[in-house]
Order: sequence, then structure tokens, then C-alpha cells
Amino acid sequence: MKILRWYFNSNLLMRIMLGLILGVVCGIVVGPPVAVITPLGSIFVRALKMIVMPVVVCTLVIGAASVHPKNLGKVGGKALLIYLVTTVIAVALGLLCGNLLKPGFGMQLPASAADVAANPAAAPSLVETIMNIVPTNPFAALSTGNMLPTIFFCILFGIALSHLRESDDPRKSNAAQTIFNVFDGAAEVMYMIVNWILQYAPIGVFALIAVVFAEQGPEALGPLGMTTLAVYFAMLVHIFLTYGLMLTIFGVNPVKFFQKAKPAMLTAFVTRSSGGTLPVSMEVADLDMGIAKGVYSFSLPLGATINMDGTAIYQGVCVLFISFAIGNHLTIAQQLTVITTALLASIGTAGVPGAGVIMLMLVLNSIGLKVEPGTKTALAYAMILGIDAILDMGRTATNVTGDLAVTCVVAKSERQMDLSKWK
Repeated sequence: MKILRWYFNSNLLMRIMLGLILGVVCGIVVGPPVAVITPLGSIFVRALKMIVMPVVVCTLVIGAASVHPKNLGKVGGKALLIYLVTTVIAVALGLLCGNLLKPGFGMQLPASAADVAANPAAAPSLVETIMNIVPTNPFAALSTGNMLPTIFFCILFGIALSHLRESDDPRKSNAAQTIFNVFDGAAEVMYMIVNWILQYAPIGVFALIAVVFAEQGPEALGPLGMTTLAVYFAMLVHIFLTYGLMLTIFGVNPVKFFQKAKPAMLTAFVTRSSGGTLPVSMEVADLDMGIAKGVYSFSLPLGATINMDGTAIYQGVCVLFISFAIGNHLTIAQQLTVITTALLASIGTAGVPGAGVIMLMLVLNSIGLKVEPGTKTALAYAMILGIDAILDMGRTATNVTGDLAVTCVVAKSERQMDLSKWK
């Protein structure tokens, strides 16, 4: 059928945006009777919940197993440390902008019986949160969707796996490589399933957004606009202040850096893929910035794997949008949990379009905001999903800019940069 050929051959971003626009129009025009299509949105939410834990396990194990401490060396260790520090700054900046601008504050989303069951329990104390990171039973944590202990165990498992792959004992190294291949293959399978679910996203977004606007009317556009503003404002501050200050401290001209990084930043903005932009980033680092291959050939792929500053900002702002929209203001302990979860999850966040929304659900689960079908949390999450493509362009550009900035800093500090390129 022509309609199906058009649907699957057209741009996914455009289809999701079309679903968002049609959902807004349908919700405003039809009104409350549009609730009849609620199951279409619930199916989409259930499908997303289905893949969260498998994606987390597979990608975190592979991400941790791919970075062996023995192979990091001085250059790799320095890059890894700076990546982690900038990610903490990024998610804290996202939370700060979210608290200042309060996107979603005052919204009155339609409640349902499911909201009572999904109402989060009292937030644990900071000490309890830290203690709960270490699981007493990792399989129980996995089966119940308890995020922080699952992430902690998967990272430990991945690090141990990376050590065994380098073992001098052939039996151990072969067994470890087999396990690595299993998780690597499982991760690829999950990416394919994610893509299939995203093909359904325009329909799910249409149904969920229509229900929201049937209840809220055009007033719901304001919080979405404020969320977009908060995310992009935090990203610009992070790019020009955090990266600019870091570059200045290490003696790199930030103005010249942004001029040289422009091709990679624009490519990332358009493609929405850190991995897809990697060849452009490497060319910029080599030809325009004069960075030694021994530095950028390791630092840039490492950054594409673990440096997700834009995604961290997005998570900070969007978590607050959802919490404000459902009338559940986050405590300091919960916001610290968001920072911890976003930092740990960044190790396994895939550098592909749409990965951020999966990690957003992970972060929400870590603070007790379960995205259950029919709940206000699910509706607020759907609103974010409707504008995710717009936010994804900015966060990918931020991620790639951070990769290049950290690579520049490491190269300059190790005297692995051709300074004639910067005159």
C-alpha cells in the first residue's frame, strides 16, 4: 500500500513531528472523546518499558568492557576523568536551569486510577540512596527495574569482563571474549528493536499528545516551549562557559576552537548521531586542530561512548519538567540521585538518534517516577517524546563539541598538538 510505503520510507523525525502536530490539533478540536485512542499510546509506553532494562544491561556491560584500565594510560586516564567531570557539571547545570525556569510548573494533567498505583513512595535519605547503589541481589534489582544497583553491577561486570579478555590464560580470555560477543550481539539486537519501536512512535505520540491537549488545550504549548528553552539555554551555557573556560585554562583559544569545530558541530546537529559524526570529528581534530593521531584516535571514540553532556543536561531539565507537570517536586536527595544515575548511565548511552529517551526513562525510574501506561507521568513523558527530535539535535551537538574540547585539552597538556594550526 502506498500509505505504508510512504510511512516507512519517510523521515522518522518528520513523522514524529507530524504526529505531535496532529495530536495537538486533534486533542483541541475533538476534546475529551479523543480518550478512546488512549490504548494506542499505552501500547507505545509499554513497548518502551519493555526494552529499558535489556538496553541498560547490554549497553553498560559493553561500554564498561570496552575501556580496559591497562590500555587507558596517561592520555586515556586524563580524558576519562575530564569526561566524567564535565558530565557531572552538565547534569547539575540542567537541574539548575530546570529549577530556575520551572518548565511544566502548574500543569494539570488528567489523573487516572493508575496514578494512585504509580504514586512514588517517600524518597529515601541520601545515605540510603548511596547504600542502595550496591545490590544485595542484582537479579532482584534487574527484575524489579531498580536502576542504580543494576547500573552498578553491570559496570562491575563489564570491568571484570574487560580484564579477563586480556588474561594470559587462553581459557579465560576465550570465555570472556565469548561472553563479550554475546552481549555485543544482544546490544545490536536491542538497537534493532528500539528502531522498530521508534517506527511506531509517531502513532504513540499522536495518541498520547491528543489526550493531553484534549484536557489542557493550547495552554500545554507553553510548558513545552519553556522546556525547549531551558534545555538549549543550559546547553549554550555549558558549551561556551564550561568548555570555553576549560580550554582557556589549558591555553587553547576558545574562539578559534569553535571556528574549527563548526563542521563537526553542524554535522552532529543535523544527523543527531555522535557515532555518525565521529569521522568528521576525527578529520577536524587531525587537519584543523593539529592533534596527534595517538590522542584523537582514542579520545574521540571514548567520548562518543561515555561523554554525553548534552544528554545529561536534557535529562536534568526533562526530569524536572515531568516532576513539575505531575505536581511532585523533587527533593535534594532525588536530584543528587538524578546526577548519579545520569553519570553512570552515560557510560552505556548509545551514540545513536533516540537513545536519550530510553535513558530518560531509566533516570525517572531511579527516583521512583515510574512511567506506567495511563499515568500522569506517562503523559508528561509523552510530551517530551513529542519534542525529543528538536532536543536531540542540540544535545548531540553538545556531546560532539565536548568530545573535541576534551581531546584538545588532553592533546595540549601532553604536548601532542601542532600549535602552528592555531596561529
